[in-house]
Amino acid sequence: MHENGYGVEQNYKEAINWYKKSAEQGNAWAQYNLGVTYRDGVGVKQDYKEAFNWFKKSAEQGDADAQCNLGWMYESGYGVEQNYKEAINWYKKLAEQGNAWAQYNLGVTYRDGEGVEQNYKEAINWYKKLAEQGNAWAQYNLGVTYRDGEGVEQNYKEAFIWYKKSAEQGNADAQNSLGVMYRNGEGVEQNHKEAINWFKKAAEQGNADAQCNLGWMYRKGKEVERNYKEEATNWFKKVAEQRHAWAQYNLSVMYHDGVRVKQNCKEATNWFKKISRT
Repeated sequence: MHENGYGVEQNYKEAINWYKKSAEQGNAWAQYNLGVTYRDGVGVKQDYKEAFNWFKKSAEQGDADAQCNLGWMYESGYGVEQNYKEAINWYKKLAEQGNAWAQYNLGVTYRDGEGVEQNYKEAINWYKKLAEQGNAWAQYNLGVTYRDGEGVEQNYKEAFIWYKKSAEQGNADAQNSLGVMYRNGEGVEQNHKEAINWFKKAAEQGNADAQCNLGWMYRKGKEVERNYKEEATNWFKKVAEQRHAWAQYNLSVMYHDGVRVKQNCKEATNWFKKISRT
């Protein structure tokens, strides 16, 4: 009540006082809240070591939020020496309780081999648990594993299914990957119109690869009217300004050859120089 100002004037110091009294008696919820105040420096000087201390007491009593914070502190090295193995230990405890964030982090750590032996099968196991709950990032990562054949037999159809689930939730990386599969006819019948549709969705969210892919589709006239000046050049410029080498190359070629844009050797040279600095 003191922390949120319910029925009393908001007073963080008074809130901390009562949290401490309760936490010292072993109340897990109070211990967690005390950890949060020290972690964020609310009403007290920010102190990661003290935050770690209270999160650990609470986590050991099974508080899920405290376990989550403890795993994060071990992973990032805040308030304690960085220790990936300990981070994984706490993420596992939490993941087994169905916590989506912990399940995703476990998938990533097993995929990248951080603090644990790289294990694609274990990564897939955690991605699947979360993907089946509808998590868009887990669905996307599952699509990547099936597309690349990491820990599973390469399967474009399965990759397509998971990319589509993620893309329909608005994940830009998945939308771009789905566009690539439609463009190349991987796991689905080739369909350039569908490819453009998904590239556009991702490009409008600022995805550089999708912007580049869209520029290429317009440049080649794939199921669209060739429109270099207004579309291809526009999308290549957007992504080239983000230091995307392939887009910079395409722009330099278009200006050098004068392909539907006014030939401009200086502009071509400018974009060629940018490639060398990328």
